[in-house]
Amino acid sequence: MSNQVVMGAMMTCTFGVAPSTMVVLPKNLVMAENMPAANIMDNVPMLNIPPFGMCNSPANPMVAAATAAALGVLTPMPCLPVIAAPWVPGAPTVLIANMPALDNVAKCMCNWGGVIGFSMAGSVTTMIP
Repeated sequence: MSNQVVMGAMMTCTFGVAPSTMVVLPKNLVMAENMPAANIMDNVPMLNIPPFGMCNSPANPMVAAATAAALGVLTPMPCLPVIAAPWVPGAPTVLIANMPALDNVAKCMCNWGGVIGFSMAGSVTTMIP
């Protein structure tokens, strides 16, 4: 069983250089361990998913331009996550605001190729089947 993701969960991106903290607004009206609980639609960049420091992805246009200007030396640029799809797979057995609950094994793809996942769910005792 996996843990329910709540406000303050720690996330990492495969192309980011620093972890980031999940932001979950109380709009879903569900709390877990006194924190707002997330569902798979809590994937809005800069609102739910803050930047991961610097981005190392060559698919990111800013990184590609800076790398070209540095004569091919990979040059990280500030991270600006671009998320087009919800978290997958989520937990379809538990619904939060009519959407599957977000558990700590779910992943989200950035348009620049990064895979965003959780290193800490934020909740310790709330388990999802």
